Amino acid sequence: MDAIQQVGLPVLGIIAAAAVTFYAVSFNEIREKSLRNFEDSEESESGGFKYVSSRERRARRKADKQKPKS
Repeated sequence: MDAIQQVGLPVLGIIAAAAVTFYAVSFNEIREKSLRNFEDSEESESGGFKYVSSRERRARRKADKQKPKS
């Protein structure tokens, strides 16, 4: 029983740390995606919903990343 505890406890710790990291990264990605969608919706000229294809969104993000910082 002692050997099982010596091996099992660290393994459970590693699994718990991996789960916490997975959920933290997933939450962060969801938050970033929501912020990007919010920013895209603010840029629409008419104030209403404007459909933008995923290609166009990727192109805008790529262009924004390549802009020189001022």
